[in-house]
Amino acid sequence: MILESFQVGEGQRPTVLLHGFLGTGRNLRSLAVAWSEADKGRRFLLPDLTGHGASPRLPPGATLSTVATDVVETARAAGLVGPLDFVGHSLGGRVSLAASLRAPDDVASVALLDIAPSSIPTALSESGKVMEKLLDAPPSAPDRRAMREELTGRGLSGHLSDWLLMNLEPNPEGGMRWRFDRESLAEFHSRVNGEDLWAALTRPGAKVRCIRGGRAHYVSDADAARMESLGCPVATLPEAGHFVHVDSPDALLRWLTGS
Repeated sequence: MILESFQVGEGQRPTVLLHGFLGTGRNLRSLAVAWSEADKGRRFLLPDLTGHGASPRLPPGATLSTVATDVVETARAAGLVGPLDFVGHSLGGRVSLAASLRAPDDVASVALLDIAPSSIPTALSESGKVMEKLLDAPPSAPDRRAMREELTGRGLSGHLSDWLLMNLEPNPEGGMRWRFDRESLAEFHSRVNGEDLWAALTRPGAKVRCIRGGRAHYVSDADAARMESLGCPVATLPEAGHFVHVDSPDALLRWLTGS
């Protein structure tokens, strides 16, 4: 399945940037632009993951491997050749690990942005809690302001609500509606959070590294120790939360470029 995507940079080294749950490729555009300016040799692909943004909806029973296959097919269709460097935030990181297991010859390296290979307990899933609020919201509203009031009225912050509202589109019957299928995303999220991806760190030739936010909880100290024991370096951005690319963009770029 070919996904909606766009590219940044004109270099020869193919790099795929994958957003997190409920996001779109645009979430990582600023990172791609800054990285492209720092390294002219790279060419970045930023897709909307399956079921997200303007990409096709998730098929029934979709797994992380399903989405990873769509990403690789999209990269090839977009003209990216050779092994791909994957950089994934949250869900995007887990899809990147799945790609390295599904198609190891297509993956040169994986950089994880505040996510570990472990399954994610429901109680620790912030995105799961957001999904619950989103499912409670109406399918449409007269305008963006009305939908924002629906979200904030359910306890979501104004900043988070504004981010979610990027997924609205005009409703042919008037007003605005959600662009994605909330029910299929909720089902997918619940299922794939239980997937264990540690095999991606133990396969021959694995090249994985991770950076975590010091104020987040997706990569525990135990996860970090286990990752490092398997040859996956883990760095920490003390002042960052889960969205490391938003909270500490300069430090993240230095880590990615090795400068």
